[in-house]
Amino acid sequence: MTARLDLDACPSPNWQYEGHLQTIAAMKWGRRPQQRFVRQRLDTPDGDVLDIDWAGPQAHTHYHFSGQALVIFHGLEGSSQSHYAQAIGSYFVERGWMVAVAHFRGCSGEPNRLARSYFSGDSQDIDFILSQVRRQLPQAQWHAAGISLGGNALLKYTGEQGQRLNWLNAVAGISVPVDLVATGMRLQTSLMGRYVYTPHFLASMRGKIQQKACAFPGVVNWNKALQARTLLAFDDAYTGPVHGYRSALDYWSRCSSQYHLPAIRVPTLLLIARNDPFIPEASLPGPDQASNHVLLHYPCSGGHAGFASGSGRGELSCCRAGSNSFSRRIDNMLLPSCRYGLHPPGSP
Repeated sequence: MTARLDLDACPSPNWQYEGHLQTIAAMKWGRRPQQRFVRQRLDTPDGDVLDIDWAGPQAHTHYHFSGQALVIFHGLEGSSQSHYAQAIGSYFVERGWMVAVAHFRGCSGEPNRLARSYFSGDSQDIDFILSQVRRQLPQAQWHAAGISLGGNALLKYTGEQGQRLNWLNAVAGISVPVDLVATGMRLQTSLMGRYVYTPHFLASMRGKIQQKACAFPGVVNWNKALQARTLLAFDDAYTGPVHGYRSALDYWSRCSSQYHLPAIRVPTLLLIARNDPFIPEASLPGPDQASNHVLLHYPCSGGHAGFASGSGRGELSCCRAGSNSFSRRIDNMLLPSCRYGLHPPGSP
């Protein structure tokens, strides 16, 4: 049982000639619509809260909605306001889909209640969210997509569940660090990773840690977490220990979704650009490392959650990721998997 491999290109604007430009341009300058959401707060079994932002026909109140629906899991420090969530969400809403953007703990703009937060292998929270959206819209035709950290958590869970997840029509993972160790070390050692991307993430996470240090003294070494200058140091001090792991490397190695790809039994797309500055090309799984339910799409360009096309600033647009052998239901769902603005060439 081997996965299918697709190396078709995702053309980028001429001036976005390498992965860093494609990554930063998509986040900072790419043209995209603004999707509005209706928020729902959920109480978790352990006494915490999660927020889900809904958009689509009558938002989340239409219990008898039987159309297509998509739940999106964001990346590290992302939210429903992230460029990819806004653009993917709007694309499907325009086509009559119901869209739910699930926020990981503490990512909706309000702090969560517990000392813990979220991590890239939290199968319990993925399960809780999927169960909730399915319960609310039991007649909908559900699909799931995860970007970056959220994609890793989703793919890990998808493999763990195997046939039990066959109520999902399709799954997509976009710019997924399936080998968390390889990605962590790339961000640790590369110049852009250490001095551009990592400070960007830590600036956001440090504010949350300051609040937690006051509310939960002694749970972990908060000073060490606040002084962290790399994701390795931060996950060593906080993310790993607070979620039950011995260290950052223990967390990264045990939560990498690459080990669960062979067990996936849901039609799945894994889309990763070969010039993704977060993900070493050598860490991309080959066809013999995933089940035959998986399509591996590795275009030569696109950056990390970039994939712009057109000219000027670039439309955050999508190349067609399907193939003739890919089922219509997956192709229809994943057409805009790397489209974050206008329509793909040839799309309606």
